[in-house]
Amino acid sequence: MPITLESHHDVAVLRIDHGRANTLDTDSCRELVFRLEEVADARAVVLTGTGRIFCAGVDLKRIRDGGAAYVSEFLPLLSDALLAVFGCPRPVVAALNGPAIAGGAVLAAACDHRVLGPGTIGVTELLVGVPFPLAALEILRCAYGTAPLPSLTYSGSTYGGADALARGLVDELADNAFERALAVATRLGELPPEPFAHTKAQIRQPFHERIAEYRHSDDPEVERLWRSPAALAAVKSYVDGMLG
Repeated sequence: MPITLESHHDVAVLRIDHGRANTLDTDSCRELVFRLEEVADARAVVLTGTGRIFCAGVDLKRIRDGGAAYVSEFLPLLSDALLAVFGCPRPVVAALNGPAIAGGAVLAAACDHRVLGPGTIGVTELLVGVPFPLAALEILRCAYGTAPLPSLTYSGSTYGGADALARGLVDELADNAFERALAVATRLGELPPEPFAHTKAQIRQPFHERIAEYRHSDDPEVERLWRSPAALAAVKSYVDGMLG
């Protein structure tokens, strides 16, 4: 299974376990949505990765190999997975056990609290040559505000340690990100569940509304750009050059 489930008392632990880099593809996106439905009765959730990587983002090798047809299947599932985390009524704490890159950084941003261990965080989609789905960009806007988005997205830079903390990309640093995230999730899980869920929904309502209003018109344009020969060639070049 690309997403494994563990139980720590009243806290559900979802662990991305999908290939060497814990990437997001059609299988892991579907599984993440399913797992979040499965843990609906948990008091809180910790989302983390297996090994030394939290999530390296989209599985670009599958984009390269699957081409335009795979892109059309994958992009809606990616948005659905990100929104499943973002819309979860329970507290969700990200234990960044290693790099959280591109879609992995958005996945972290969808959580309520981010604990960073060794590793870096940053959104690098534009470096590959593809734009952000609207859901991803609105999740980043909710987590970090509008003002930092240009420098965060245009540069494609990644940040670690004190730099990531100073920029507000994570909430705290810890030598053992999982243990600290579990402690935070346990504390948040002690809050009254219905008032917490309502407060969370109030905070995120403007972003959900914007996604609901514009996704139907923006998603086809994002899909067109990802399916374009230029974008697919850029992905192939990136994968062949950087990933081997």
